[in-house]
Amino acid sequence: MALIRDLYAIDAGIRGSDPATRLSVRQDRSAPILARIDDWLAHHRARASAKSPLGEALAYIAQYREGLDRFLTDGCIEIDNNTVERTIRPIALNRKHALFAGHDAGADNWAVIASLTAIVQGHKQSLIDDLLPWNHAVTV
Repeated sequence: MALIRDLYAIDAGIRGSDPATRLSVRQDRSAPILARIDDWLAHHRARASAKSPLGEALAYIAQYREGLDRFLTDGCIEIDNNTVERTIRPIALNRKHALFAGHDAGADNWAVIASLTAIVQGHKQSLIDDLLPWNHAVTV
């Protein structure tokens, strides 16, 4: 965990820098840390039973390990995709909750509620009255 913390500390220090600077710093400072992580992973995979929970977790990490190097080859790429994960999380949660609508009418009601919450998201609470239907002129 300390090695991963170090990677994030390096990236925090270069956040906002131009891509060429970020790439240079990452190759100089982050690449050696990833090499140490590789050594750690190889050492512990050799010692852990492949069928144990730890062995399975280490095999999973090793399977996706190559993708962790991507940020070392392009200064425009972030170290992780947390921003995207936070953005799509509400969509995934709504999809999961909609499974429990029960029937078509329940799903329709769920869709209306989800739409309303999406509309008011980011709207100041002090201005919530502006969204009420009777505060809008009806056009015929």
